[in-house]
Amino acid sequence: MKIDRIELFHVRMPLIQPWRTAYGEDAAIEAVLCRMSSGSCDGWGESSPLAAPCYSPEWAGGVMATARQWLAPQLIGKELASGEALQAELSQFKGNPFAKAVLDQAWWSLHAAISNQPLRVALGATREQAPVGADFGVCDSLDDLLRDVGGAVAAGFPRVKLKFRPGWDYDMVAAVRRQHPDHPLHIDCNSGYRLADVATFQRLDELKLEMFEQPLAHDDVADHAELQRQVETPVCLDESASSLQMVRSAIKLNSCRYVNIKPGRVGGLTVARQMHDLCQRAGIPCWVGGMLESATGVTQLAALAMLDNFVYPADIFPTSRFYHEDLAETPIELVSDERGTPSIRPLDLPPAPHPGRLASWTVERAVVAN
Repeated sequence: MKIDRIELFHVRMPLIQPWRTAYGEDAAIEAVLCRMSSGSCDGWGESSPLAAPCYSPEWAGGVMATARQWLAPQLIGKELASGEALQAELSQFKGNPFAKAVLDQAWWSLHAAISNQPLRVALGATREQAPVGADFGVCDSLDDLLRDVGGAVAAGFPRVKLKFRPGWDYDMVAAVRRQHPDHPLHIDCNSGYRLADVATFQRLDELKLEMFEQPLAHDDVADHAELQRQVETPVCLDESASSLQMVRSAIKLNSCRYVNIKPGRVGGLTVARQMHDLCQRAGIPCWVGGMLESATGVTQLAALAMLDNFVYPADIFPTSRFYHEDLAETPIELVSDERGTPSIRPLDLPPAPHPGRLASWTVERAVVAN
């Protein structure tokens, strides 16, 4: 298909309450959306790198500038028969996976629309539904956290993820474990620790967690390999699993036993699917992570999560978890499987943003066309 027009939107989506992690706090989620057009058909993509370069080196304003000035012009007028063809066109530009992702994901939506098939089918998935987990950031108090975790367990969420940072660490996790001695739990460190903190993680081994997600530096696999040798709990890579080459290195070094795949972080659905396949061949289970996207982006995550090697419950959330109103026309809601487990069933295609909310929440807009 020929790419005729690309429209970019840098948006700021207000959260119900701030999202707190080891790298900081966000009161709103900043993302970039793309409407890609071929003839009379449109496809939407979303990439959510956040407002500041704290989760990764990219940030929403920078992603907008890179996509507008360099990446989108490279695609206009080109015949792109596959996601791999799109990635090849963008390969001269080093790094910038979040910026590439917004275009890649818009291409996949456009491709699915033109092909008249659900996005999950276009990606090669066979499942129609997959379980999701419950996540909790740093709370105002331990009592608040215990109440919220208790509610998630009662609701049937198959695992609970806890943000973990200095001052909100072992005692917090131990309290949750006492309340829920058998429920699957894991911690997400968001690169907040270093190998010198190995004793912290060895102590956590006694709590029998499912994994330590991204305990060490965002650009490291070597120290993660050493940490994995010194702890019993599986290490999961998130920020460090930034490219196929980084994951190949992690596999070679035995740096992890799980990989969290976020399409935005790795460059889009094309690379995410390749990474899934690489891990599957290596016997490393994966799960889909999110960046608090609107329903436009969450639908893409959900379609990806239907692939076979995404076996750990995904980080995919209903709109009501973080937003009073979703940017998209159609909000995301969870369903229950036959056992009553909260699950996601993807929409056929990513929904377009609501025109009024898109206009209200747009920080910057750009059009690239012949």
